[in-house]
Amino acid sequence: MTSDRTSLHALVLADGDRPARTALDAAWPGWDDRVALVVAADGGAGLAAELGIVPDRWVGDGDSIAPDDLADLERRGVTILRASPDKDESDSELALLEAVRAGATEITVLGALGGRRVDHLLANVALLTHPALAGIPTRLVDNRTRVTLVDAGPGPASVRRDLTGRIGDVVSLLPWGGEVETVSTSGLRYPLMRERLLAGPARGLSNIRTDSGAWIEVRGGRLLVVESPATLGAS
Repeated sequence: MTSDRTSLHALVLADGDRPARTALDAAWPGWDDRVALVVAADGGAGLAAELGIVPDRWVGDGDSIAPDDLADLERRGVTILRASPDKDESDSELALLEAVRAGATEITVLGALGGRRVDHLLANVALLTHPALAGIPTRLVDNRTRVTLVDAGPGPASVRRDLTGRIGDVVSLLPWGGEVETVSTSGLRYPLMRERLLAGPARGLSNIRTDSGAWIEVRGGRLLVVESPATLGAS
């Protein structure tokens, strides 16, 4: 794992569903390119072990990891940052904040989707809007889904984002936190041309990438981009 002096790709490992490396590689080739820092959030250390990764740092209150496993991480030189159980942040949030403090310029999060509790899943998606992540490209990834946020804010300026990827993959565009004033796309089967997307209606659900160099332009609001491999289909 390497990085250059101007970029730091951090990998954050949460304690949701644990995708296998082979499945991740098939769904999102190159998902771990240039990773130079790995932060495990509490039970996310188990995902690290399954991926064959030794985290650089562990963050959490210790309620999702066996004491012997945590002691083993410490013996292996992992930096242990223990939090109080009486905290306002989730362990995943603490791990993201630690990645930001370490200078991350790009963050991939595994284990933030699925799991036993829907409230944790929704809270993890909401973390994409965390003020500390402003300007830092961040994605939630498993072998079925990749979630990113396009945040154009309330102002008049538009934000353009590349949607590069495989032709045939499903791309859903979902307003987050209210309506999005205008959305334009290129390289998707069902084009949007300066259209308003309202929170609630499923107008942006299940589009299809028809050009590997697809892009989106957003003004006035926040938009979740949810991608799924074509093999999963659309409904």
